[in-house]
Amino acid sequence: MESIRAIMKAVLPDQMYRVLVRYYHYLLAVFAAYHFGYPSRDLTVIGVTGTNGKTTVVHLLHEMFEAAGFPTASLSSLRFKIREVEEPNLLKMTMPGRFELQRFLSRAREAKCRYVILEVTSEGIRQNRHRFTTFRGAVLTNVTPEHIESHGGFEEYRKAKLELFRMVGLDGVAIINREDPSAELFASATRGRVSRYSRSEIEVEHVGRPVRVLGVGLDHIQIEVEGVFLGVRLGGEFNVMNLLAAITCAMSFRVSLTAIAQSLAKFPGVRGRLEFISRDPFSVVVDYAHTPDALESVYRTLEENREERIENRAVSTPYSLPPRLICVFGSAGGGRDRWKRPLFGAIAERHCQSIIITSEDPDDEDPAVIANQIRAGISSERVSSVEVILDRKKAIRTAIERAEPGDTVIITGMGAQPWFMDRGGKIPWDEAAIVREELSRQN
Repeated sequence: MESIRAIMKAVLPDQMYRVLVRYYHYLLAVFAAYHFGYPSRDLTVIGVTGTNGKTTVVHLLHEMFEAAGFPTASLSSLRFKIREVEEPNLLKMTMPGRFELQRFLSRAREAKCRYVILEVTSEGIRQNRHRFTTFRGAVLTNVTPEHIESHGGFEEYRKAKLELFRMVGLDGVAIINREDPSAELFASATRGRVSRYSRSEIEVEHVGRPVRVLGVGLDHIQIEVEGVFLGVRLGGEFNVMNLLAAITCAMSFRVSLTAIAQSLAKFPGVRGRLEFISRDPFSVVVDYAHTPDALESVYRTLEENREERIENRAVSTPYSLPPRLICVFGSAGGGRDRWKRPLFGAIAERHCQSIIITSEDPDDEDPAVIANQIRAGISSERVSSVEVILDRKKAIRTAIERAEPGDTVIITGMGAQPWFMDRGGKIPWDEAAIVREELSRQN
């Protein structure tokens, strides 16, 4: 099928190709759904969309529905999971192609699943991968700029995400982040019931349930909903909203707070999302952050912890040097969102005491050019001290060798992605394993 599209692109003028490729994607969606017998009609499919947090919400929801006794399947950028059977997502695509998606839904139906939770992307919607799937739920995490160049602007990017909410019918539910500036736009796009969440309240079926955030650390969040204590092994303020999105969605589909609490107590976390590989004598953290908003959130979370350690150090530790934040990061190539590269540099400068720029999925672009575009966002006072090490493994090794007791090394961009993409194609990649290997060299 992809060869047909490649031929179309090679022989047709650009404008004609852009028109015809939409029909191509649409027809593929028709054939895929028909071939597998429209499986979503026999399932309750919930789509999770937003710029950040989708994977975490999908994984949380899977555990919540299962804890309530509902057979569940879920699909995220990290995995395919049907009931308790889990397979890694090796497609290098958050939302798979039409045939792969419908095949997964068909397998979920065969396994007698009741709910299916899908991570839904704007790129997937733009390519009609969502067509002929019946969505009875849609969850919005947040909307900040991403894929601006491929969509042609923020409005077009947001419009693609709105399409998911337009597909939710009268018998469905839309779960909206009340704190997002686009909240009411998404709420007005759906025909279904609307549930809303914020740090102070969860609203389901027009009934407000009070929320109290009791504590947030690097590896835990504790909140209270309607007087029920909920604790989970997730870290960072940014994950509070992801947790509330999942709780609100589960409650909207009649999952009890008791079942939610049970699932959260056993939740193992999400690989590649604020994942601590080491904590002593220094910390090494891997995170998927690949947007300015996500990078800022992760750095701020680690910086706040660093400031606490500086305050406590004088009386609690023998180390004389203040702990530092050492960052290793790059920006994806392939023409994706070049606008964000200097922003990454500026964000790193604000939060990190030592900066190493490296390669991150450069695809068909020159990684040195990408690195220079990141450096352009760093002030002249700091840029001379910034290191560019394009070999990502070497960059990780350098950061770990440089770390002193109490420091934090934060490596962002790849997370738990299974492939590294460069001009040579797909290279198997496991960032956490690479970090562990480099740590073992130090011992």
